[in-house]
Amino acid sequence: MRTLMLLLLIAAAAWGGYRHFNQPDVAMDVPIARISADRSRSPERVLPKPTDTYSCDGRQHCSQMRSCDEATFFIRNCPDTKMDGDNDGVPCESQWCG
Repeated sequence: MRTLMLLLLIAAAAWGGYRHFNQPDVAMDVPIARISADRSRSPERVLPKPTDTYSCDGRQHCSQMRSCDEATFFIRNCPDTKMDGDNDGVPCESQWCG
């Protein structure tokens, strides 16, 4: 009985590890910029819809973000963020959006 319990525990841990490390990273599938046909213009930012990629999960600081788009989503949609020190609407200017 003890051996069976040990095998089930190992199988459950292996399955959990497999699921954890084989989930696709949704954030990597989001286009960051779209280059327009007119090369004289700068690239247009393509911000993902709130339900597509990001969700308010308590993160507040630039060091917790992985991109400018993610930081922008957080300051626009989540409470108590601390990423826009000069209150100009552009978050993480020295790290992501500068």
